Amino acid sequence: MFSRWKSKKEEQHTVQMIEITAPISGQTVPLGSVPDDTFAGGHMGSGIAIEPAEGKLFAPFDGRIAHIVKSSHALIIEHASGLQLLLHIGIDTVSLKGSGFQSHVASGDSVRAGQLLIEFDLEKIRAAGCATISPVIVTSMEEKAPVVECLHGQVAAGKDLILKVASQ
Repeated sequence: MFSRWKSKKEEQHTVQMIEITAPISGQTVPLGSVPDDTFAGGHMGSGIAIEPAEGKLFAPFDGRIAHIVKSSHALIIEHASGLQLLLHIGIDTVSLKGSGFQSHVASGDSVRAGQLLIEFDLEKIRAAGCATISPVIVTSMEEKAPVVECLHGQVAAGKDLILKVASQ
């Protein structure tokens, strides 16, 4: 009998499964439901969206804040594996210029799963005519895009899984 030997390259490309909990409490919906072609068309990456029940964004895993937008309506959090997740609160909320958003973190900060990242005023966002639906996007710089499984339903931040990501 012959046994198959793995090359060094094959050994380096093991699949890692990363489970991502909801960063916002609410109802998950497919990205295609987002009223913005860039998100709905998957141009930013694969993922899911959440219609928020409350105005709090939490860290979905232990990681590092790779970037936070000056107006505090979006940030990128990086997992130890290198996976990056874009958390974007609402649609067209950049027009609010930070009004109604309070960040509790800065770029470069290390964060723990469940840590409060940003508080946001849902009524202020709605009053400005912006949608509150919030995309959660797996951004990938890898040659081979990660496989993303989306889990739909009512979710509680920090408790319920919304994404399973298999990356190489």
